[in-house]
Amino acid sequence: MSGQLLTGKSDGLSDQQRIDWLRLIRTENIGPRTFRALINEFGAAARALERVAVLARRGGRELRIPTHDEAAAEIDAAAKIGVRFIAIGENDYPPRLRETDDAPPLLTVRGQPDVLTRPAIAVVGSRNASVAGSRMASILARDLGQAGFIVVSGLARGIDSASHRASLETATVAVLAGGQDKIYPAENIGLADAIVERGATVSEMPMGWEPRARDFPRRNRIIAGISLGVVVVEAAERSGSLITARLANESGREVFAVPGSPIDPRAGGTNRLLKEGATLVTSAADVIEVLTPILGSTPSATVREPDAAERSPEPAAADDALRARIVALLSPAPVSIDELARAAGATSSAVQIVLFELELAGRLERHGGGMVSLT
Repeated sequence: MSGQLLTGKSDGLSDQQRIDWLRLIRTENIGPRTFRALINEFGAAARALERVAVLARRGGRELRIPTHDEAAAEIDAAAKIGVRFIAIGENDYPPRLRETDDAPPLLTVRGQPDVLTRPAIAVVGSRNASVAGSRMASILARDLGQAGFIVVSGLARGIDSASHRASLETATVAVLAGGQDKIYPAENIGLADAIVERGATVSEMPMGWEPRARDFPRRNRIIAGISLGVVVVEAAERSGSLITARLANESGREVFAVPGSPIDPRAGGTNRLLKEGATLVTSAADVIEVLTPILGSTPSATVREPDAAERSPEPAAADDALRARIVALLSPAPVSIDELARAAGATSSAVQIVLFELELAGRLERHGGGMVSLT
């Protein structure tokens, strides 16, 4: 895992830790990678919360942190509709998603959380699906479900909906782009209700969150991260399903594609995936043959906050001279933190403090592999 938190047995978060985690991840300019870096640096979300406002101020910005009561209210609102928060170190957290660079620290889950730990395969594709494409998605999802896989998709119209419906009996997981109480599209509210009878709906977004265009790629990375591989049934050249396939490939997942007619624009993206090396799929057997050898390789590492006695010592504050050197060394081109520390002649911990200041002020972006750049 890139930027590891401490690993060990998973006893689960306490109620207070869960509130602290929620406050931290809901704080502006803190995403999954930043959350992980803050926990690594300060040892616990509670300690990070004590520092982030000061760090942001040093970077030139006032930062509002959600209150204890606001986080508790979100957890209570979720519980009223049968939604629970699962942390990255807990037993029901999807094990393959946990191993990705930008795994959400907390997932909201409605339904049967145990399905998230079972082998999963994503089946995705065009919202504007053809009759043949929807039928193919249904056949694949049904057969993959009967072979023991959990079918994962995004609850969108078209291919996603067909995949979910065909695998209701064997369990399917829908990853949402909005909050658990803001099912999109609204026409699939009934489908979501059916999914949670044997499967689950999953989201990293706050309760009450209406999905926006930029939220769908974030959803797609979770679809790819949960799954052993992604099957793209129909996708035009600019389809969001190609984003899911790219993210799957970047995460070391298998990519599969169903071939389509060269004169059908809905097959342009899938045919290009095949040219680029995706495995051609005409039946579930093609997927099962590739995935069977890796079924026993499910990651087993867990993640937890350390006990108070294990926590790292308080890091030293960065001085103005170091801050100026680091800002001068950074650019829009990503660079590793270790390389930056060497160039600045400083410890990684001191450099990390300056990076937090810049990031919380909205001036820095974190990338995979421990890389950072100016925004």
